Amino acid sequence: MLLSFTHHGAVDGVTGSCHQLTLPDGQSVLVDCGLLQGAETSPDGAGANQLEIGFALDKVRALIVTHVHIDHVGRIPYLLAAGYTGPIYCSEASALLLPLVLEDALKVGFTRNQALIQRVLRVLRQRIVPLPYKHWQTVIAGTPGLRVRLSPAGHILGSAYVELDAQLGPGQKQRVVFSGDLGAPYTPLLPAPKAPMTADVVVLESTYGDRNHEPRKQRRQRLQALCEHAFGNRGTLLVPAFSIGRTQELLYELEEIIHRHRQRPAALGLAWARWT
Repeated sequence: MLLSFTHHGAVDGVTGSCHQLTLPDGQSVLVDCGLLQGAETSPDGAGANQLEIGFALDKVRALIVTHVHIDHVGRIPYLLAAGYTGPIYCSEASALLLPLVLEDALKVGFTRNQALIQRVLRVLRQRIVPLPYKHWQTVIAGTPGLRVRLSPAGHILGSAYVELDAQLGPGQKQRVVFSGDLGAPYTPLLPAPKAPMTADVVVLESTYGDRNHEPRKQRRQRLQALCEHAFGNRGTLLVPAFSIGRTQELLYELEEIIHRHRQRPAALGLAWARWT
């Protein structure tokens, strides 16, 4: 193995994704730079006091973003503050979403000083390099060198898995795949991810690797039953959801349920009518 890997998060827990791929000459790239969240930031958690960037950046040539959930991008302001000056590669949709997501994160978790936030966002926008899907982009020229390609991951809008081709010398190549977060098939709004053709090394997310998700049709039926129970009792339904991805999918599912059940029996029909 001529490449080396260092994981700066999402190893002892499931948040704070930040992975470093290093070439034999010491040049490297980062894949994601996420915030540790929940129990992992508690005094006894694996992420306590790990928000600051505690690794050298002088040979980090690029940051590659798989998608814009905070546990994958939330430490980018810390990265910029630590002196990172390289490009931030991401998909075209992620390039539009990333400043919006980080602006909200800064307001909630750091400061309400709009002038300071805008300074951070100005630097961020200067560093973002949008890449179309399926396009090879050189990120480290020469030998050893590295190029990257993003492909749809089906997780949220703009999500991608990352293929990295390393040119290590005459006749020496290695391909590394970072999955990021992968979406399930049959998602209403996103195409299912298609597996890469080949890889020498795969760094695979495994948060749900020990469980089987219920079929989407069964999940929709359960959602409908919950809604009917709540509205039949003249109640209110509160649904906590991620603002990117889950909310859009939930609204789509609810709209489909409403559309299919407008002609329900009288009692149930009245409940749905009040809701809509």
